[in-house]
Amino acid sequence: MFAKQHGASTVLVRSAAICGTLLLAGCAGGAGSSSGGATLDPSVYASAAQGLDFDYYRENIEPIFMRPRPGFVGGEAPCVSCHTFQTTTPLKLEPLQQDGERVFWTEEQSRRNFQIVSRLVTPGDPDNSRLLRKPLAVDAGGAREHTGGKYWDSRDDPEWRTMAEWVRNVGPGAAPPMAAEPPDFEFFRSCVQPIFVNPIPNAVACAECHSGGTRGFARPPPEGRNTWTEEESRAAYGALMQLIEPGYPELSRFLHHPLDVRAGGDFMHNGGRRWQSKQDPEWQALAAWIRGELRGSTCPQPLQFTSR
Repeated sequence: MFAKQHGASTVLVRSAAICGTLLLAGCAGGAGSSSGGATLDPSVYASAAQGLDFDYYRENIEPIFMRPRPGFVGGEAPCVSCHTFQTTTPLKLEPLQQDGERVFWTEEQSRRNFQIVSRLVTPGDPDNSRLLRKPLAVDAGGAREHTGGKYWDSRDDPEWRTMAEWVRNVGPGAAPPMAAEPPDFEFFRSCVQPIFVNPIPNAVACAECHSGGTRGFARPPPEGRNTWTEEESRAAYGALMQLIEPGYPELSRFLHHPLDVRAGGDFMHNGGRRWQSKQDPEWQALAAWIRGELRGSTCPQPLQFTSR
C-alpha cells in the first residue's frame, strides 16, 4: 500500500510492512523529530555531486526508497530496510519518522538524504551512476552485486527511467561527486592483509568465511607459504574495495561488519566482533588507511603481527 503526498515526500504504509519490522530499527523517531541518528562528517555531504534538482528528488526519487519490493532482506523489503538501519552503506539515509500510520522524512532530513544520494550519481550520465546500476539487472548494464536484489530488469523500468530523468536534467554548475584516492595498495599488502589470518579471542579469522566467491578478500596463502604473491594480494585488494568507500571509513562496511553493534557495527556478523569500539587501535589504524593517511610498507603497532 503506497500513497504519495505531493511536496512532502510522505508515504502511508501498513506498520507491519515497514516500521513494524526489526530490520527497520531506524523508524524509532517520533512525530516532529528532525534527525534521530548520528550526523555524518560534513566532508561526506560536501562530496556530493552538484547541479541536481532537490524538488524533483523529493517529489519523485525519495518515495522510491520506501516502496515494498522483493529482495534478500525479508519479503517485500523496501530500500530503507537496509539503507536507514544499516549504518555503513554509501547510501546512508536518515532514520524514518512515524506518526501513526504516516511514515516520512522531514524536509531537513530529505536535504541530508539528497546530499548522500547525490554522491552516487554522475550528473548527465545515468548509465554510469552507482545509484542506477546497483538494483539494475547485470545483463542490462547493472552492477555485479546488490545485497538487496535486482528489481529493475531493464532500463525501461519506470523507476529507472524516473531516476535517469533526474540525473540527465542537471542545471548550471553541474559537477560529479568528489572522488577520493583509493587506499594505498602497498599498505594493504604489508599491514592490512595479515589481519585476515590473525584471529583474536572470541572471533574467527576472516579467512574462515571470506576466502571464496567474488568478495573473497581474505584468502589465506596457499599451503606451504606464509605470504601472498603480488598477484594474490592485488586480487584480495580488489575484492576488499567492494566493501570500502575511499576516504570515508564511516561508510565502509569493512570497518563496521566486525564492529560491535553497540558501537555502530552492522546488525549481523557471523564471525564475531573483532572490535568493541571505534577507539580500538586496530580500527583506528584501518580508518586512517581508508582516509589516505597511511601509506607504504611500514606498519603501525596495532597492525604488526608476529605470525602470518
